[in-house]
Amino acid sequence: MSVTALVMAGGKGTRMALHGEKPLLNIGSKPMIEHVLKALEDAEKVDEIAVAVSKHTPKTAKYMEKFPVKVLETPGKDYVSDVGYAVRRLKLETVLTISADLPLVTGEIIDRIMEEYRRCNKPALTVVVPLETKKRLGLEGEYTIETRNKSLVPAGINVIDGRRIDEKELEEEMLVIDDEKVAVNVNTHKELMIAEHLLMPRQSLS
Repeated sequence: MSVTALVMAGGKGTRMALHGEKPLLNIGSKPMIEHVLKALEDAEKVDEIAVAVSKHTPKTAKYMEKFPVKVLETPGKDYVSDVGYAVRRLKLETVLTISADLPLVTGEIIDRIMEEYRRCNKPALTVVVPLETKKRLGLEGEYTIETRNKSLVPAGINVIDGRRIDEKELEEEMLVIDDEKVAVNVNTHKELMIAEHLLMPRQSLS
């Protein structure tokens, strides 16, 4: 099973009122998207990387020329439709989609997700984080899923059988990861500060 990681990097980043493009926002002295690419490169269970950009992120598209990744411009309508567009255009099979705003994610976590996807034997998997984990970091969950008396928040990482992208409903597994590394999506200045703080110990060890 060949696995393509699809990095979604076409959003406007309107909540942060940025002058530049959110994927290129510096965190720990390098653009946020570089942290995501490094995690994917470190993952043993990812075979290739593609980056989905849009008309909103032309500088990100240009910056990606430095890296051994495929770059595709999507319509930039919304996250879900852009994922579908990229999967169809690139004719992807097993696809791990990940937001470009998860700078703390690691290759180890990516491999764990792919192992669970193989184990569950379902066409789709969604990674979720306990809401209490986000609250412990001082964060909120914009959208929550209530299940088994727990509040869960989508982490911005999914795996799907791309050959079934046009099916309306797919049987789905939910993987709960109680880890701050997948709990921090950088969508606000507060989340940026938290990401910077959590990244500092890791950088001091490298």
